[in-house]
Amino acid sequence: MKICMIITDGFEEMEAIGTFALLRRAGMEVDVFSLTDANATGRFGLTCTHLKPFSQLQANTYQALVLPGGPQYQALEKDSNLQKIIRNFIQEQKLVAAICASPTILGRAGYLKGKNYTCFSSMNEDFGGHFTGEYVAVDGNIITGQSAAATIEFAFAIIEKLIGKEKTEEVKNSIYYKSN
Repeated sequence: MKICMIITDGFEEMEAIGTFALLRRAGMEVDVFSLTDANATGRFGLTCTHLKPFSQLQANTYQALVLPGGPQYQALEKDSNLQKIIRNFIQEQKLVAAICASPTILGRAGYLKGKNYTCFSSMNEDFGGHFTGEYVAVDGNIITGQSAAATIEFAFAIIEKLIGKEKTEEVKNSIYYKSN
């Protein structure tokens, strides 16, 4: 299972790194691409190096796309090449997962119409779907997460969707996760 994650300066570290780590624990191959083909520094100063260059991304080789949030969402939303990739993933019914500010990218492009979704609450607009306000919303091949606090649940939803409940439980046990 190959996952593609896109980041650039201003990414939310917890959402990117936490999701990456949990997906890797599940045995997934996760490639992190830099939108600018360079290092990316998160909103709290963590710099990620050795990222794959977005200009060389071959999206057809991936089964899922993950978009962490943070102030980076603005650069992601403005990039026409990324918009094409998102459209292709949606059309091919591949998984698209976005958390915090990044679900707004999907909403403004019309992909949340008629869908259950969540996002950072103050960024919710009328996207034509149903805002759940929950930590995570799964509707078809779209997974949305509310905030950095939802990172673990967000990653578990991706794992369950792509690999199944048994593997999700295995990963939960590996980190001594206890649900309420």
